[in-house]
Amino acid sequence: MKKKLGKNGLYGKELLLTLIDCDPKILRSKQKITFFARTMCKVIGMKPYGKPFVARFGLGKDFTAGYSMVQLIETSSITGHFSELWNRVYLDIFSCKEYEEKKATDFARMYFGAKKIKAKVVYR
Repeated sequence: MKKKLGKNGLYGKELLLTLIDCDPKILRSKQKITFFARTMCKVIGMKPYGKPFVARFGLGKDFTAGYSMVQLIETSSITGHFSELWNRVYLDIFSCKEYEEKKATDFARMYFGAKKIKAKVVYR
């Protein structure tokens, strides 16, 4: 059953993606992650608010090392964390504007070359 944002106290929808066995060259590239954030906005019809913030940190432990990304959008944010140890991408898209989660999921899978994906939608 499709829920209607802005009705019955529903503020927004959050898509939680875990992309498994991704292309290590892509998730280790600041330029490719930045391009992903900009392109994802177009794919799901969101208006970016400024440029994406992408930084590599967490270098004190092998399982925390990697890039993190935040792209503010007019209706909330797209965030991602990129595990260099496990070649995984943890992506969250939260918006009070409706979007097609299948388009977002398919684009993310294709872009990062994920062999497996776990997806969950949460209405808030």
